[in-house]
Amino acid sequence: MKVIFLKDVKGKGKKGEVKNVADGYAQNFLLKQGLAVEATNTSVSTLNAQKKKQEQEAVAELEKMKQLKLKLEELTVQLSAKSGEGGRLFGSVTSKQIADELNKSHKIKLDKRKFELPDGIRALGFSNVPVKLHPEVTATVKVQVIEQ
Repeated sequence: MKVIFLKDVKGKGKKGEVKNVADGYAQNFLLKQGLAVEATNTSVSTLNAQKKKQEQEAVAELEKMKQLKLKLEELTVQLSAKSGEGGRLFGSVTSKQIADELNKSHKIKLDKRKFELPDGIRALGFSNVPVKLHPEVTATVKVQVIEQ
C-alpha cells in the first residue's frame, strides 16, 4: 500500500515521503496512529501544493533576511561602558547588550543567540560582530564602544 508519511517513522520514512509499505503495517499501525495517510491522487496533489507553498515561504524568508542584512550593515550600534587604563573595559560588552541597544535605538529585534560573539567585546573602539540571520545569510554589525 502506498502511504504519505505525516511524521518521521524510524526506519520507514520521513515526513512528506511517499512510500510503499506492507498493507497490514499501514492499516494496523501507520493509519491508526496518525503517522501516515493513504496515497490517493487528492492526497498526493495536496502534498505537492504544501511543498510548493513551503518553498515559496522559504524564498520569501530568504529575501527578507537579505534586506535586513543590507540594513544592518549600514548601521553602527553605539554602547558606553566603564573602562580603565589603555581602553580596557571593566567586564565586557555582550551580545545581549548589543541586541537590546539595536532594538532600542533602531527598532530591529534580533535574538542574542544570532550574534556570533564568543567572548564579548573587552576594549573601547569599533568592532565588527557577525550576525547569523539565516543559514545562507550572515550580516556584520559595526559596534562602537565608548567610555561612559
